[in-house]
Amino acid sequence: MAGLTLKNVFKRYENSGKKKNRQQNDYAVKDLNLVCEQGEFVAFLGPSGCGKTTTLRMIAGLEDITKGEIYIGDRLVNHLHPKDRNIGLAFEDYAMYPPLDVYGNVAFNLRAKGVDKGEIDRRVREIAPLMQIDDILDKMPVKLSGGQKQRVNIARAIIREPELLLMDEPLSHLDGKARQSMRVEIKRLINKIKCTTVYVTHDQLEAMSLADKIAIINFGVLQQFGTPAEVYDDPVNEFVASFIGEPPMNILETTIIKEDGTFFFTFANSNLKIAVPGRYYGVVSDGFRCKMGVRPMDVLVGGDGSKGTPEEIATFENLGDERRIGIRVGDMLLMLITEDEKRYRSGDIIKLEVREEKTHLFDIETGNRIRELA
Repeated sequence: MAGLTLKNVFKRYENSGKKKNRQQNDYAVKDLNLVCEQGEFVAFLGPSGCGKTTTLRMIAGLEDITKGEIYIGDRLVNHLHPKDRNIGLAFEDYAMYPPLDVYGNVAFNLRAKGVDKGEIDRRVREIAPLMQIDDILDKMPVKLSGGQKQRVNIARAIIREPELLLMDEPLSHLDGKARQSMRVEIKRLINKIKCTTVYVTHDQLEAMSLADKIAIINFGVLQQFGTPAEVYDDPVNEFVASFIGEPPMNILETTIIKEDGTFFFTFANSNLKIAVPGRYYGVVSDGFRCKMGVRPMDVLVGGDGSKGTPEEIATFENLGDERRIGIRVGDMLLMLITEDEKRYRSGDIIKLEVREEKTHLFDIETGNRIRELA
């Protein structure tokens, strides 16, 4: 087991106009700095084409680095062949060998390295129960379900006893129920083997539920690196705030006004007013324009005697375990989640309340978080 360090890592694809357009710059990965401590589970999270898989492939040695340094433990691995990096790889494509049974697939890499047969058998018998494949070792790949194939894929990666385990969208081919089951299995496995792990995904639920830390990437640039709680509660910019959370954070353009010494968020073509938390008084002023962010669970339906603003319901979704209400605020839609078992309808009037202390401010031009003065 070893840590992972990326220092000022860049990746440019030559003669690739399509990728340039998608990334909006010359680099698929741009000036990436990251430290993954020994034993940590780190998720690379971002939309398709953001550079997360490219970064993982550079760590694995499957892509050349344009600039920068990558260390696994204390070793600089920029120019090491993948087989010399002591890593395990599990990709979304199971890439199993059809002529070999499960035992043969799991043991393949060890056999290729000339490991003693007795040692191979010991490791296979040790890893098979961990991955819950001990009862299918004699089965051929064609007989396996998607979840079983992925278990074999991961077992083949970790049987090498790698210093670093790399997983690229390993659950993307599974259906919803199988994905949920495999998330639990991966979490259990990593806790058992305590291997430093980098996990690539575009699914924020996977990242939030599995990772010790999350690296959120967009257009090849690291946006934020922190624990799931940090990126959820303290996003550094509008992109992170809107990407993390389901449903995502409400982000509404607002003009702040001052009335009788109190600042309020106001919204075009809407009567909604929300008090600005006192911690922002040092950075706002009367007429100040910005974006206000608040998560749906921090927007409430007021009860009897509520002083909240009366608003008309635009949409209502009953999802069983939660209910989602959409409110039109000018040209924008404000979403809230309620545990109220009442069945609402479009056109119903509710009193809308907001936990003002849970609001965030973002710059209209840059999208960066506006923070209170120290």
